[in-house]
Amino acid sequence: MPSLRPLQRPRTGLFLCALSAALLLAACSRPAPAPEPLRAVKLMTVGESALQAEREFAAEVRARVETRLGFRVAGKLVQRPVELGQRVQAGQLLAQLDAQDYALGVQAAQAQLAAATTQRDLAQADYQRFEQLKAQNFISSAELDRRRAALQSAQAQLDQARAQASNQGNQQGYTRLLADAAGVVTAIEAEPGQVLAAGTPVLRLAQDGPRDAVFSVPEDLVGQLRTGQAVAVRPWAGGAPLAATVRDIAASADPVTRTFTVKAALPTTGAALPPLGATVYARPAALAAQQGVQGAQALRLPTSALFAQGQQTAVWVFDPASASVQPQTIDVAQVDGNEVVLASGLQAGQQVVVTGVHVLAPGQKVSIYEPKHAPAQSGQAQAAIEKVAQPATQK
Repeated sequence: MPSLRPLQRPRTGLFLCALSAALLLAACSRPAPAPEPLRAVKLMTVGESALQAEREFAAEVRARVETRLGFRVAGKLVQRPVELGQRVQAGQLLAQLDAQDYALGVQAAQAQLAAATTQRDLAQADYQRFEQLKAQNFISSAELDRRRAALQSAQAQLDQARAQASNQGNQQGYTRLLADAAGVVTAIEAEPGQVLAAGTPVLRLAQDGPRDAVFSVPEDLVGQLRTGQAVAVRPWAGGAPLAATVRDIAASADPVTRTFTVKAALPTTGAALPPLGATVYARPAALAAQQGVQGAQALRLPTSALFAQGQQTAVWVFDPASASVQPQTIDVAQVDGNEVVLASGLQAGQQVVVTGVHVLAPGQKVSIYEPKHAPAQSGQAQAAIEKVAQPATQK
């Protein structure tokens, strides 16, 4: 009877090949993705609170008169002895142009003036001689009239030369930019070495004197303001509030922000005024309280709970049943500091995520963050600490 052992060897080889292929495929396959971490979030229960209708606007303290100063002639800026924030006095030198060409022009004008003066003197001497000859009837009246006309022409040329010399002197003086009044330099707009055209601003000077608190008001509220109304001004850095009055209201809206600029005159005596450029808060009396709004109940949320979902604003609402979060679009009525007042989208009692909103996904499982406190010490541990703390008694 023949043996079957040689027939089993091919089967064993096939089995080993299949096993090797399976192991190779298992090694090349991608590992399973790691489970998404369970994030801890801080929640806030939405509730109604009284809405304060007192409106406050951020304002900036500015000088009543702030002038952009520039040269009346063109030239190269060679000197600017003042710097940003420096206080200057009336008549102080602010900037200097290269005056060499203007000095040459003055010399040329003075030479023309001297020549015109000589011509006038010569014409005047001729006229006086011919006038004497006419008195003796040695010349005709027509000849005397020609000498008189020559004298008048020479006098006109002298007047013209004198005016040109004065103009050239003024042009040379315009190369020095002087302060019109005492004040503070609030902006620098040109540097030495720059070639300037006539009228190009070099610096901005805020003159000493009355100051204004300047702020912007939206177009739905500007109609309630009138000149002369009271405005309470509160310095941002602290201090006593100031009583101001509305001095000017812009007639047209800003083309970019679509708001209206309002200037409130600050008091000139009494309390210390904030420095130029300081931030203050203005509360117009006409907008302090409105009928049907003061004390009304409204839903508020911190701005940290908001995120953008397309073109809308949304928040993450926590579902206690599934321990997950879902996005919910909302409508914001207004912004009040670091909070927003909701117009719609949420109801009182709902729980909203207030931190880490940009790392969440719809339906993601989350856990409620709980602050960690130090565990209370056991009675035996506390007794041991007190025993060690007591000083040893002498035997």
